[in-house]
Amino acid sequence: MNAVMENTVTLNSDINEISKVEGLVSEIFDRFHINQELYGNVLIALTEAANNAIMHGNAYDAEKKVVINFDFSEPVLNIRVSDEGKGFDFDNLPDPTEPEYIDKPCGRGVFLIKRLADRVDFDKDGSCVSFSFKCQ
Repeated sequence: MNAVMENTVTLNSDINEISKVEGLVSEIFDRFHINQELYGNVLIALTEAANNAIMHGNAYDAEKKVVINFDFSEPVLNIRVSDEGKGFDFDNLPDPTEPEYIDKPCGRGVFLIKRLADRVDFDKDGSCVSFSFKCQ
C-alpha cells in the first residue's frame, strides 16, 4: 500500500510553539503506522529544526513564521522546516563534540539532525532544512 500524506503546519516564532511538534509527530506515526523505533529520532530532529528556526532564524520575531512541510510516501517520511531569517553558513559549523564547544549551550541542533536523519539538505542560504527518514 502506497500511502501519501502532505501537510503544512505554521508556527509562530514563540518557543511555546514547540509543543505542537510532538502532536504532529504522533499524528504522522499513528496515521501511517510508522515503526515506533523511529519516533524518538523524528521527534528530536523536528524539535531541533523548529527550535533553531524560531530562535536563530527568526530571532523570536513575532512577525515571522516557521513553516513545517511534510509528506509521507511509503516508506520515506520527508520533512522541511523553513524560517524567514537570513540563513547561516551550514557548511562551517563547529563540531559540538570538540572540547572547546562541549560546554556551550547551543550548537547541537544541526549536529543531531544530521546524526538522526537518513538525509539532510539545506537551501535558501540555510533558512530551510529538509530531512528524511526511511520508515521500513
